[in-house]
Amino acid sequence: MTKLVTETRLSTLEFLAAVHSLPPRVAVFDCDGTLWSGDAGSGFMRWTLDTGLVSREAADWIDERYRGYLKGEVSEAAICGEMVQMYERLREEEMRKAAKVFFESRIERNIFPEMRRLVEELRSAGVELWAVSSTNNWVIEEGVRRFGIPAERVLAARVAVRNGVVTDAIEDVPTDEGKAAALRRVGVTAPDAVFGNSVHDAAMLAMARRAFPVNPTPGLVERSAQEGWAVYYPGSVEPK
Repeated sequence: MTKLVTETRLSTLEFLAAVHSLPPRVAVFDCDGTLWSGDAGSGFMRWTLDTGLVSREAADWIDERYRGYLKGEVSEAAICGEMVQMYERLREEEMRKAAKVFFESRIERNIFPEMRRLVEELRSAGVELWAVSSTNNWVIEEGVRRFGIPAERVLAARVAVRNGVVTDAIEDVPTDEGKAAALRRVGVTAPDAVFGNSVHDAAMLAMARRAFPVNPTPGLVERSAQEGWAVYYPGSVEPK
């Protein structure tokens, strides 16, 4: 018999009060599904394929790899890295321009206003803010500019750039335990508040003085019930 998992939910007022009551000095945010709805990583991949930014060879390769990922044959870490490597030989300036157009046209409207409000309040209070994501750094750096999070506090999937040209040399793919490892590398070992939406955020949520699952996936709902983490759903995605 399947055990029914029920989560403890916070209202918006309870959620905001819980965060501010800490009060946090360091706060860490996942991005896709947490600051905005949807997956900007796979969305950007498909958008760049549709717009012809990448070669047909690269498009065929990543399409095959992504199909393998959906079948469980390619790991989360591998596909997130490959979705950055696919832009090898393009100029970084071109990638940043593409990320700007993509975010403005496809993702910006999906920002959770409750999360934008929270981040603004924390930023105004002098809280040190970090963004951690397995989506490529060009999209994430573009997206979190709306929240006042500087590029130097973005830990995202990235490859080396040499002489302005994108290479296939992976520098980081923060997912699962890799998110916690990325934070430790920059000296963030005990953040006060961590916000994430999936089981791939669980390792960094567990680092926090208080974990805040936001818009949680079923897997994170289950983990949250086990850990005693109360969850929060922004209004636009709150289950009825």
